[in-house]
Amino acid sequence: MKNKKINTIRHSLAHILAYAVQELYPGTKFGIGPAIENGFYYDFDFSVQIKAGDLKKIEKKMRELIRSGLNFDKKIIPKKEAAKLFKNQPYKLELIKEIPEKSVSVYQCGDFVDLCKGPHIKSSKEINVRAFKLTKIAGAYWKGDEKNKMLARIYGLAFESEKELDKYLKQLAEAEKRDHRVLGRELGLFMTDERIGQGLVMLLPKGAFIYKKLEDYMYSKEFKHGYHYVRTPILALEDLYKKSGHLSHYKDDMYNPIDIDGEKYYLKPMNCPHHHIMFKHEIKSYQQLPYRLSDFGMIHRYERSGTLSGLIRTRGFCQNDAHIYCRRDQVEEEFISVLKLFKEVYKDFQIKDYWFELSLPDLKNKEKYGDIENKKMWRESADIARRAMKKFGAKFVEIEGEAAFYGPKIDVQVKNVFGKTDTIATIQIDFYMPERFDLNFINKKGEKERPVIIHRAIMGSFERFFAFLIEQTKGNFPLWISPIQIEIAPISKKYNPYARKIKRRLEKEEIRVKLNDNDDTLGKKIRESEKQKIPYLLIVGEKEKKNETVSARKRGRKDLGELKLENFIGRIKKEIETKK
Repeated sequence: MKNKKINTIRHSLAHILAYAVQELYPGTKFGIGPAIENGFYYDFDFSVQIKAGDLKKIEKKMRELIRSGLNFDKKIIPKKEAAKLFKNQPYKLELIKEIPEKSVSVYQCGDFVDLCKGPHIKSSKEINVRAFKLTKIAGAYWKGDEKNKMLARIYGLAFESEKELDKYLKQLAEAEKRDHRVLGRELGLFMTDERIGQGLVMLLPKGAFIYKKLEDYMYSKEFKHGYHYVRTPILALEDLYKKSGHLSHYKDDMYNPIDIDGEKYYLKPMNCPHHHIMFKHEIKSYQQLPYRLSDFGMIHRYERSGTLSGLIRTRGFCQNDAHIYCRRDQVEEEFISVLKLFKEVYKDFQIKDYWFELSLPDLKNKEKYGDIENKKMWRESADIARRAMKKFGAKFVEIEGEAAFYGPKIDVQVKNVFGKTDTIATIQIDFYMPERFDLNFINKKGEKERPVIIHRAIMGSFERFFAFLIEQTKGNFPLWISPIQIEIAPISKKYNPYARKIKRRLEKEEIRVKLNDNDDTLGKKIRESEKQKIPYLLIVGEKEKKNETVSARKRGRKDLGELKLENFIGRIKKEIETKK
């Protein structure tokens, strides 16, 4: 009930925001203004330029309106009357035309009238004037379509109490410090450039190093779990994606075809069709199953420019992708094996409090699931997923309508640093593609039989997982994955020879080390090491040279004191090995 009440307040605040804009900026055209998680927004087509500094003025006006005691009155009126009422509001007229009913509902508060289904609070007296805040202005295409005009979207936060708002603002401030886009720039991990193109990320040396470590880590893990590594091209003929169903279900997310010698090729949006062709290449015996193919395949998807975000949503990325072809009697056990692999990987990266979301089809959605003929197979695959997750003890919830077009989808969900839910990985059970691609193996009876496919991506895309890792660690990467593990800081040039000797010894142990032998003061060297989030700093001077020791300092200003170099090496090698 509490959630319902605050969402109603947030929706009502969106209307009051629009009312304040109407008062302050006559001639503004109005889009839509829904409640969203933690707040609300409204889209405007201003006749004048609005800046972030104007939000305080708008917010002040909103508080004046709230204190005046506005009532929210609902009316049902004919569409013709609504068209007259909103004759100077083109976006509202467009929405009215799309409503199939002959009548529409409008809400009036004070001198502001809006096209809206509601619900709303009865009076603005129900709003705590200290528990909301306008936060930012952003661009948003009308109806999310890049072909339409870009409007100005004003966002606001709203809670039932000032204490809740303050708590969330503090959480937001902390999250912004962890923003992987900011840290990526500060730590020199990755970059984008308009000369390359939107959503096309370039990894800088440090970022490329960590990315490669993620790949190497997964290669080693998957190899031990019986996966065969393959490589597939980044494009394929149109017929392949017709066969897989991606052209009919996924075309809006694919790039336009490329004409090569009079034939249409598409940039690869998924690895699975290529893997199915590989499986089909040679007939398999039941004894060869499960047959696990893994592919760090580069794929390209057309993401709308408004959704692009650092490494989280890009137009070119590499999936930690695999497809497991198994017999029906192996599916449940193999699914549990995948869950075990998830657990191993997430333990090493200290990812906690994740849960699974079992996405089922909404069979009423004929556009997405219209060619599903065998509903029994969908029920069977969903039942297998449920049983496997229950046996494994996995926390999961079920939702309808989010399944892939070829089978139920299990998403691995976590809360990001902004408190929102992110999907970082998926598993899917697929009875559908073996039929479309006519995939078979020879069973015990010597007869052809369809395999079942498990699609899985433990890290999702390496780019998104990298972004998640940056934000969760605040850029303080674990020692085993840090590009520079140790920095040596001699207190003066006099001790550079001893520092170089230590560097050579560390390098012999394959420890990644940097020597800061410039003329900066020791204080500046320490500050720079902390800023670059290097795990360990070794300070050397007269005492250390004489005793053949180092003064070790751990990231976060933790002084470990003077240590024998060999003892220090033993300590960090253990930390690297255990991935603590």
